[in-house]
Amino acid sequence: MAGGAGSLASLWTEVNRCGQNGDFGRALKAVNKILHENKDDVTALHCKIVCLIQNGGFKEALNVINTHTKSLTSLYSMFLLSCEAVYKDLIRNSQDEYEEERKTNLAAVLAARSTWENATAEDMGLPESTYELCYNAACSLIGRGQLSQALKKLQEAEELCRMSLAEDSDMTEEDINAELAVIHSQMAYIMQLQGRTEDALQLYNQVIKLKPSDVGLLAVTANNIITINKDQNVFDSKKKVKLMNAEGVEYKLAKKQLQAIEFNKALLAMYTNQADQCRKLSSTLQSQNPGHPRPVLIQVAQLCREKQHSKAIELLQRFSEEHPESASGIKLTMAQLYLIQAGDILRSIEDYKHKQGMVSALVTMYTHEEDLDSAIDVFSQAIQYYQSEQPGSPTHLSLVREAADFKLRYGRKKEAISDLEQLWKQNTKDVHTLAQLISAYSLVDQDKAKALSKHLPSPDTMSFNIDVDELENSHGATYVRKKAAKVTGENAPKEQGQGEIKKKKKKKKGKLPKNYDPKSTPDPERWLPMRERSYYRGRKKGKKKEQVGRGTQGATSGATAELDASKTASSPPTSPRPGSGTGSASNVVPPRQQKPAASGATRKKAPQKKKKGGKGGW
Repeated sequence: MAGGAGSLASLWTEVNRCGQNGDFGRALKAVNKILHENKDDVTALHCKIVCLIQNGGFKEALNVINTHTKSLTSLYSMFLLSCEAVYKDLIRNSQDEYEEERKTNLAAVLAARSTWENATAEDMGLPESTYELCYNAACSLIGRGQLSQALKKLQEAEELCRMSLAEDSDMTEEDINAELAVIHSQMAYIMQLQGRTEDALQLYNQVIKLKPSDVGLLAVTANNIITINKDQNVFDSKKKVKLMNAEGVEYKLAKKQLQAIEFNKALLAMYTNQADQCRKLSSTLQSQNPGHPRPVLIQVAQLCREKQHSKAIELLQRFSEEHPESASGIKLTMAQLYLIQAGDILRSIEDYKHKQGMVSALVTMYTHEEDLDSAIDVFSQAIQYYQSEQPGSPTHLSLVREAADFKLRYGRKKEAISDLEQLWKQNTKDVHTLAQLISAYSLVDQDKAKALSKHLPSPDTMSFNIDVDELENSHGATYVRKKAAKVTGENAPKEQGQGEIKKKKKKKKGKLPKNYDPKSTPDPERWLPMRERSYYRGRKKGKKKEQVGRGTQGATSGATAELDASKTASSPPTSPRPGSGTGSASNVVPPRQQKPAASGATRKKAPQKKKKGGKGGW
């Protein structure tokens, strides 16, 4: 050390004196000399950040915090605790026109602690008379996991906001919607957590279309849309990345939010087959967060897509040894990769890989991993083997049938055409296979589908030989037509005049409809079914509801459902697996869903003059 202990003591004295005098410029110079001797001195770093903030150097202060993350792990918590103590003191000892602003800011601090530190704050008895206070209370509820209550609170905040802004004649509907954007984005986040992704996506897109001026709000909303898209709609996700890279975003969001955004950028690079970019981003994230497992898992997912499973396992093994606190989750991922390797080993056994039992085991394994391409490849190799060794054998045709059904089940109709044609040629009377073949051809060659449809039997030849009486008396019948039974003896009805005289029942007057107009002429066709009336023009187009209970009583629709093209899957599942070319890697790297609206809490900043509803952002 150049100056020794005495020199450091004098520097600290200088820092203390300048701080008390408000001379933060000279205090900063003294702090820099102390940090030159010990760059990781937490107290000196803290003082430097305070000096920079006092001098308006917010960007430099953030750079110090980001550069010394390890040394300042508890700094954010310390700032929040300091803010909470200061606001409590101000509220307790101040009485002026800014009382509402102070309470709003305190609510924002409590919400931030609940969101980022999982801290359960004491009930301060803060009012919820303004939409800012109500919004902050909702953020606290989200931090505690009380999503339903939080959504109701946000709805209250929206109503208060509309009422408050409606009093201002200068506010347009567009201005009101822009002010509501932060509330709507937070509502969408709750819906996303509740699994209502379609509703959440619709609300997120509404916020994006408004183009609010808050770059932090836009960045978090865009990030959440990307987490919903996963490996689908990647072009839309790439557009949303531009909003996440907007200038000034790093000053509007908390560290965890920025971290989540960077994680999702790396995942998107993997989904769009930008391997080099994915490796670059994940390596940077690992250097910034050496103990965090997610950057390593992203690298592992990329290696799996490149079929480098052994290298991926080595990377996981090394990380679990260096960071035993994360070993449990890492070892589960390793087990999953070993299963994939087991599939590769089983396929390498030449004597058994074409056996039906082995094919079934491999297809089940790959389907569980949602590696549909590998499952179909197993079918293809087995079919080719029997095509050359035992063409037309029961085993060969059974495999072709299973392959066709598998492809149809997961929406691969085009790939199923060759299998279905082969089956139909073996048995041209198989109506079930013919219907599947027509359905598959309708997607790629409608002329071919029409030509094949001529081979379908006519309705007249399709006799089901149904015994109506037997059907009505079956266990599943809900209504049975009763036949009139013959009556004899004492139970026989007596003729009028010989016994009891039947009482004449008075006919009740029929009730007229509420909108009945005695002057209007009734519709002469009102007794006919709607479809048989002369003015019927058909139903309006819209979403068709599944027809339930149509047809003969007791009849089942299982056979027809299999022939209905609309009942088959239109696309393969998109839940993840490592190494998939199209699937999300969330089983290796769970997608991060980040809270919108800056850090999840709104705060009011006390203005120079009294303002209506002024708010900033934490």
